[in-house]
Amino acid sequence: MLPFLTFGFLAEILASSVGFGASTILLPLSLLYFDFKTALTLVAIFHLFGTLSRSYLFRAGLNRKVLLQFGLPSILFGIIGALLSSHLTQTLLKQLLGLFLIFYGSFSLLKRDLKLKPTLPNLIFGGGISGILAGLIGTGGALRATFLSSFKSKKAEYLATTAVIALTVDLTRIPVYLNQGFLSPKFFITIPFLFMTALIATFLGKQVANRLPTQLFEKIVLLAIIAAGFFFLVHP
Repeated sequence: MLPFLTFGFLAEILASSVGFGASTILLPLSLLYFDFKTALTLVAIFHLFGTLSRSYLFRAGLNRKVLLQFGLPSILFGIIGALLSSHLTQTLLKQLLGLFLIFYGSFSLLKRDLKLKPTLPNLIFGGGISGILAGLIGTGGALRATFLSSFKSKKAEYLATTAVIALTVDLTRIPVYLNQGFLSPKFFITIPFLFMTALIATFLGKQVANRLPTQLFEKIVLLAIIAAGFFFLVHP
């Protein structure tokens, strides 16, 4: 379990530096030690504690309109994705994860400045697609951040709204995973350690990330994500 906690701590720091979800980094690493459904649930719980901290820290900037119009589709499709994940083989889930990592990493490298208007169709579509990916393969946060940042809202508003939407999606998909038996009871004792690690990483991540060469580091991480995507696609 120590490697997972270490990866989780580092993933939070990397996410603070390069600007996309910790789950996108942590889930592929977790698959080195756990089966897909165990990794999916552990990463979701770890992510929940991180989003809980960020939701509290940045709550003042919350955009309630975006929360409603983007968040509700995210919750609904997050539950659908979580339910669907129990009906797919681990091989197929890993291949879907690989495809997502390749797509997201390539898109982020080639097209940096996506601009969208916060219209109702865009909010519903972005919330729905990021929600179903969050529930199905646990990496919807990266796409959620891409959509919400493309609306060019103020930083405080973006941070608060993203965190609260992520929190609500986690709170609804995790019970589905647990109800479907994705997590063995032997891992329940590790939950307090997940909480402490996520809490410390959330508070320290920003300070550590400020010392990293962000642009170069982001490209390295994205290339590593693409490489991981090809690995899971070819060797699920």
